[in-house]
Amino acid sequence: MKFKNVVIESFAYELPKEILSTEALEARLAGLYNKLKLPQGRLELMTGIKERRLWPRGTKPSSLAALAGEKVLAKTRLKRADIGLLINGSVCRDFLEPATAALVHKRLGLADECEFFDLSNACLGVMSGITTMAKLIEGGSLLAGLVVAGENAGPLIEDTIQELLTNPDITRKSIKKYIANLTIGSAAVAYLICHKDLAPHGHRILGGASLTDSDAHELCQGSGDINSIMMETDSEKLLTKGVHLAQRTWRQCLENLGDQFNPDWVIGHQVGLAHEQLMLNKCALKNTKTYSTYETLGNTGAAALPLTLIKCAEDECLKAGDLVGLMGIGSGLSSVMLGVEW
Repeated sequence: MKFKNVVIESFAYELPKEILSTEALEARLAGLYNKLKLPQGRLELMTGIKERRLWPRGTKPSSLAALAGEKVLAKTRLKRADIGLLINGSVCRDFLEPATAALVHKRLGLADECEFFDLSNACLGVMSGITTMAKLIEGGSLLAGLVVAGENAGPLIEDTIQELLTNPDITRKSIKKYIANLTIGSAAVAYLICHKDLAPHGHRILGGASLTDSDAHELCQGSGDINSIMMETDSEKLLTKGVHLAQRTWRQCLENLGDQFNPDWVIGHQVGLAHEQLMLNKCALKNTKTYSTYETLGNTGAAALPLTLIKCAEDECLKAGDLVGLMGIGSGLSSVMLGVEW
């Protein structure tokens, strides 16, 4: 896919104030660690994640997405009436029905003519939302839209800790499927995507590629209700399958964008250290500049990659004319990779 008329007009994020360090998290599991003869510090050593953030108990994903959305609307030159579509792409939702996007729409005071829906695609939700929005804009059926996500790691982390502490059958082998749960963090993001004529100085989305590997759908699955989620992940197989899919998607992305796309920066999904290093190596990008947030924010789900791009820009790493590769991956498996001209 290639786009000529689509830009990122503005973006924003919101982070919780409460910080949960990996050291403090492992301290709660000290009894289990001793029983299984696991060394303290194992989680940070494996993932590179030092801490993650948590919202107050009971916080609704819609309120988080709306906070980030309101920040975008305060920054943009566009009016609320210009927004024709709202997509909520977070893993977390207020409930199964209606769409969490409905509550965000109400909180933001968007027009009746502005459509809304939830787009559920694991950690790829926001990237899939941006791609969907870009296709609609390029096709001429939309001028501007808002993609939001509010991710709340608290319930998953707490439920996982309780499962590990109360399940007498946990072993050194079976604990592995819960490790990914302890890397999850919380954040909210919002992106305003529009036609270039509405924002001539916006960051151009050049296009990219999207590929899937649904044979791997069993490697990471979450179940339960929206307030009590339990996830089980085969992290080793997911890493192998995910990086293989990423390789294929990146090759397709480069082929679609042409020889002129030689990225100055690449931003990947924030799983952890092993994923980052293997992804960059396998995609022949180990000498290309990257930026990470997983060390202090953990894996913030669908907000992770979009938030990391914002933080990279916020730290003034990107300059006008830089080419940025966005390398998204989500369980299922799906991969979306986009090229952006800053």
